[in-house]
Amino acid sequence: MDPLTIGIGSLAVVTVLILLGFHIGVALAATSFGGLYLIGGMRWSVPVATLGNTAYNAVADYVFAIIPLFVLMGLLAMASGATRELFEAAKAALGRIRGGVGIATVMANAVFAAVTGVSVASAAVFSRLAVPEMNRLNYDHRLSLGIVGASALLGMLIPPSVLMIIYALLTDQSIGALFAAGVIPGLLVAGALSLAIWGMVSFNPALGGIGVPSRENEENSGEPERSKAGKVLSPWPIYFLIAVVLGGIYGGAFPPTEAGAIGAIGAFFIYVVRGRFSLREFTRLLLETGRVTASIFFLFITASLYSRMLAVSGLPAATADWVVELDLPAIAVVIAFIIVILIMGCFIDSVSILLLTMPIMVPVIQTLGYDLVWFGIVAIVAVEIGMLTPPFGMVLFVMKASLPYKVDITEIIMGVLPFIGVLMATLALLVAFPWLTLVLPRLLF
Repeated sequence: MDPLTIGIGSLAVVTVLILLGFHIGVALAATSFGGLYLIGGMRWSVPVATLGNTAYNAVADYVFAIIPLFVLMGLLAMASGATRELFEAAKAALGRIRGGVGIATVMANAVFAAVTGVSVASAAVFSRLAVPEMNRLNYDHRLSLGIVGASALLGMLIPPSVLMIIYALLTDQSIGALFAAGVIPGLLVAGALSLAIWGMVSFNPALGGIGVPSRENEENSGEPERSKAGKVLSPWPIYFLIAVVLGGIYGGAFPPTEAGAIGAIGAFFIYVVRGRFSLREFTRLLLETGRVTASIFFLFITASLYSRMLAVSGLPAATADWVVELDLPAIAVVIAFIIVILIMGCFIDSVSILLLTMPIMVPVIQTLGYDLVWFGIVAIVAVEIGMLTPPFGMVLFVMKASLPYKVDITEIIMGVLPFIGVLMATLALLVAFPWLTLVLPRLLF
């Protein structure tokens, strides 16, 4: 059996193993071992030696320290109570607008995303925070669920984002450039979701509460302006932390890894000053940081082993040559890749999608002459939309598990469907106009 055939067969094997319920890392490791064993002339020394080199080289780079640092920063910020303050601040600022609390949820999620960088964390937190508040204001239940689900995707799109870091490390791109590239798309998605909420509530006021606009407006108009301003400014330590971390990266004051360290120290300081510190809770946060980091590193090692097996088989290069020979429009290939990512998002998590697809897709994208930073943002948006799509979109199940009351999964799905259309339209804009993604990284880097 020639190496190329083995490489093609490995794609089928790893897909079947994942569908059978194997952990993605185990599936990648088993497939890679088997592929290298066959390519190396059925000698176990080949996959064993490759694993030894890969396990060290895959995560030995200094830049990998950024992952636990940003994860810890997000966990500490959540533990300090910043999330509720951000939501109350956004609600005070936007409460008078039709659908204001829904739009406030999107805006609070956008700021929260600049601290945590994880969509499932946003989905879990705002399911408990924003959905009960919108229910209290008599929002349509499905609309409130859809708002939280759709805005949770900002967690991976607005920098600093764990998914951007992983893509940058996988493709040898600048983390700072990826962060800069995500700013305008992230704001575009937040703006599109906010406009959709405003439009839906304006067209059908009952969606925003019985008696809209009076219900929301009466609640907010009775509050003194000075009190509202105080609520808007109350999360200033978080605003300052985000400005220091991102401003330092974009301004060239320090690289992303050091920014992660500064962010973690700043979040710890906020956590302590606000009187939330306890040794038991802090230990739990450190253990949670270690658990998240270990799971990501395990996937990195197995994905690197898988990438090496594919490289030895010659499949990525053969795929690039085959796509060029097809003489299809380059944009058609990009759209086909996006469709594959969207379909995979229905079944597996976002990190795994990148680890599985990028070894094949990146050589093709490079051959077609596209910018890898632009493709990274497009791929991340597609991955995040996939996390909302049934039957197994991860955000849907995180919300179901996190809500303070029982809800049928079909209600969440019906709630997010209109927003999937909005997100798809935004993705189409990013594909059609690459400058939206590339203008900031080219300016800053």
